[in-house]
Amino acid sequence: MAVTAELLRGGTRVYVDGRHRFGTDAMLLSDFCGVHRDWAACDLGSGCGIIPLRWHDAGHRGPCWGIELDPQGTALLQRAARESGAAHITPLSADLRALPPALPRAGLDLVSCNPPYFTGGFVSSKPGRGAARHELSCTIEDVCAAAALLLKDGGRLCLCNRPARLADCMVAMRLQGIEPKRLRFVRQRPEKTPWLFLLDGRRHGRPGLALMPDLVIEAAEGGFSAELLRIYGGPGRQARPDLPEKKGESGF
Repeated sequence: MAVTAELLRGGTRVYVDGRHRFGTDAMLLSDFCGVHRDWAACDLGSGCGIIPLRWHDAGHRGPCWGIELDPQGTALLQRAARESGAAHITPLSADLRALPPALPRAGLDLVSCNPPYFTGGFVSSKPGRGAARHELSCTIEDVCAAAALLLKDGGRLCLCNRPARLADCMVAMRLQGIEPKRLRFVRQRPEKTPWLFLLDGRRHGRPGLALMPDLVIEAAEGGFSAELLRIYGGPGRQARPDLPEKKGESGF
């Protein structure tokens, strides 16, 4: 399977293949997390490792783990981290339902996850695509349970999903003692209904949800919005805004 490289704004390489790619949703989630330089962080279901690598590209240097069930995805992240000098990133091929001992329990500042979105409907037979899009080997309940084991008090779980799954995600968080604190919807254009949400929960946080302004992909006058261009690194970035390869269409 052919492997190609995409280059992030700061020069970090991200290796992708036909099985493990990344889309707009992962880029938006990595930015929404707002990871601090020294935080201990983990990305669950990391695929090619785009989220840890984008954090690295933005200056994160704290301990970071990328957990991916498929060894092929783990190998892509290993290669990219090695070539980018990201020694603080530890790729692990593991099932998030049986977390390896190497991961510190109740010690992380941040856990992120771009989980499978769909619980029913057509399941693709393409290698890796069915598991990436449908809850075949990972449910939102599994994600929240894993995050609850890893996060310290006040630690954050950030995830994205389709608006139809918002109630499911909030309920799953609360059942694991993670309180939803920030919510942001993503629209293709100002007049369109949201196609994605970004949700931030705090381990043992107090109740109280802040609704953030919607993130709009396309500017009213045409082209991409200033915020999307900021997230992607501005003109000239090789990894251009594109369809969310992993889980569906954003409407581009």
